[in-house]
Amino acid sequence: MLRNKVPAVTALFWVTKLLTTAMGETTSDYLVKNYDPVIAVIAAFVVFAGALALQFAVRRYIPWVYWLTVLMVAVFGTMVADVLHIVLGVPYLVSTVFFAIVLAVVFVVWYRSQRTLSVHHIDTRAREFFYWCAVLATFALGTAVGDLTATTFGLGYLASGIMFGVLFAIPGVAYRWWGMGATAAFWTSYVLTRPFGASISDWLAVSHARGGLDLGAGPVSLVLFAAIVVCVIVMTARRPVDPARASAPEASPAA
Repeated sequence: MLRNKVPAVTALFWVTKLLTTAMGETTSDYLVKNYDPVIAVIAAFVVFAGALALQFAVRRYIPWVYWLTVLMVAVFGTMVADVLHIVLGVPYLVSTVFFAIVLAVVFVVWYRSQRTLSVHHIDTRAREFFYWCAVLATFALGTAVGDLTATTFGLGYLASGIMFGVLFAIPGVAYRWWGMGATAAFWTSYVLTRPFGASISDWLAVSHARGGLDLGAGPVSLVLFAAIVVCVIVMTARRPVDPARASAPEASPAA
């Protein structure tokens, strides 16, 4: 039996998660536009695989290891979704439905195998495996959904970011006031962090012609990375949270 290998679900957790989703979007865009896309995807996969292997190798939650893995899932997951659309020509609506089905299958198999989807009990290798499969699927799904609303539906990045920000907050409200289950609220918010963060980072980075502020993918990625480092340092410096508090109201989505 391992110690729970994911962080407590606090406000800082959600802030860091949003930062990684935002950085994953701009970093992926920067790499594929400034380097050979094939080499960029392969390199991202290698680093992602290395980070994931390191996460599986440790026997407890280590902030920098965990968040490095999440960040690389964000980068590589974005590339996977983009490859389906740009290289293979798969419409965003189709890829959204596909990734939604993949995520549903992961949840069904995970629950039938472990009888729980709770992130407060990622304390066996099997549960850790299912957890990271779900995380990767949520990133790919969120990327497809964000691109679907911003480009296919023509909402633009800022409007999409605002919309997903509101949707991201709803599960937390539903958990506190309307009796929504903690696990369902968590995973709903988790999926929505991807299009929320990515839409905002795209709005900051893309050109004026595309409805953005034209700050550039590279500079935006660097600022986001610095913010992530600060968050991880704070998490590392804090005393471990009592696992008994993990299911308390303070740990609710969008707390």
